[in-house]
Amino acid sequence: MVAGWKAWEFGGPEVLRWEDIGTLVPGKGQLLVRVHASGVNFAETRMLAGTYVGVDAPIVMGMESSGVVEAVGEGVTGFKVGDRVFGRARGSHAEAVLMDAVLAMHMPDSMSFTDAAGIPVGWHTAWHALRTVGGAKAGDRVLIEAVGSSVGSAALQIAKSFGCWAGVTASRDDKLERAKAFGADAGYNYKDSSVSEGVMRDTGGEGVDIACMTIGEETADQLFDSMANHGRIVMYGSTGGRQVCFSLNIGSRNIALLSMSISTSPLYFSQTIPTFIAEALPRFADGSYRSMVDTVLPMRDVAKSHQMISDRRHFGKVVLVNEGV
Repeated sequence: MVAGWKAWEFGGPEVLRWEDIGTLVPGKGQLLVRVHASGVNFAETRMLAGTYVGVDAPIVMGMESSGVVEAVGEGVTGFKVGDRVFGRARGSHAEAVLMDAVLAMHMPDSMSFTDAAGIPVGWHTAWHALRTVGGAKAGDRVLIEAVGSSVGSAALQIAKSFGCWAGVTASRDDKLERAKAFGADAGYNYKDSSVSEGVMRDTGGEGVDIACMTIGEETADQLFDSMANHGRIVMYGSTGGRQVCFSLNIGSRNIALLSMSISTSPLYFSQTIPTFIAEALPRFADGSYRSMVDTVLPMRDVAKSHQMISDRRHFGKVVLVNEGV
């Protein structure tokens, strides 16, 4: 039997229970992974609250993890028992998890389980947004919302590695200062200043070519006003409200609105995962990319991790570890 953090009903962290979740046997195309560490995401706070589309209770929490392969399902190639792996897998806040082999990646020898657990959701989302959907290239001006999030902090590193100018937003000045230490060219506190005025000032009145929208309703107008002619807005989140309204005069500036979800896009499997493995993983191995782990907590402190995410006190990723593994 395997134990994990399970919620039988929606609510806050108080509804979570560490209990047996059954015997896990890998099916066709799956790996059974003994979990060493698991990243915590904002989406999980919404899942637990019952506001995440397509998720029903009961639910075993967790969306990503790192660990060691204990069993291999039918048809799986490229993985064997004993391999160190990491990837997206629902139910990762547990002692073990079933991971689809197509979502699993081999850990570089130099990578720790903690760092690996902070990569799959945030980095894959950012890579899909900038490389696959946004088509970012050297010389582009990129605006990244919520740089303190796991996706935002990853997008900053990706944009700079592609040779882009990178402006970032956050709700706190200390997060902007941390982002500048990691290469951000400009930072804007969207709570107390005009992002669009700052962007236009810092780009000579031209605006940005790509904007990563993750806040939604609260900052949408500022984002639209920050765009250059033929700019692309890549939308992948709604932490500040889901209802976004805009004037059709964006057509006069030829702005493209590009929505995305790595959970449903066929391009995620055909383009994002292969290019991430080929191009991004070597950068983690040589230190060019860093897994932005802010806080490491024991798996028993899942409630504390959710509170940190809700309070937005972190910069990067909060990771839970199974002690004694």
